[in-house]
Amino acid sequence: METDKIPAATRLNEDAAVCTASVKGLKENWQKWSNERQEYQKHNPFSHDSRPSVVVPQWRQDDYGRPIYGSLTEQRGKDAQTHISREVQELCDVIKDIGVPRYTHDNSGKVITVKFGKLFEHYVTISNKLVGILLRARKQRLIDFDGEMLWQGQDDHVVISLLQ
Repeated sequence: METDKIPAATRLNEDAAVCTASVKGLKENWQKWSNERQEYQKHNPFSHDSRPSVVVPQWRQDDYGRPIYGSLTEQRGKDAQTHISREVQELCDVIKDIGVPRYTHDNSGKVITVKFGKLFEHYVTISNKLVGILLRARKQRLIDFDGEMLWQGQDDHVVISLLQ
């Protein structure tokens, strides 16, 4: 009812001003986003920008293939490394618990051994990544077993030795 008392020409001018202001705001927001995106792409080594503002490490440098120091990617990598280390330690503890102590073939000491089938049946309730964790533990020289990969059913007889 109040708008009926305002002349039509005045209302039209106010509506045009609001429309112009909102379009101007949209344009400014878009330009701000565009500028931020261009700046971000300058730091992206996979961008098609031919003039990166950061120095990209070359193949034989120490930091080649590593995330930028202090980045979220670096933090996620550290968190993943911590998680995997805990899983490897848990695997070694399970082998100690269910394994059988045996003397080595040269009688130099005892090692704890367990067959893959028994370990698989026990460990499947803990994690579904047993083979990957076994490969990681072998790479760290915490365990040893014959073969490159272990398959459920086929390799149930393979003996896994805890080296520590």
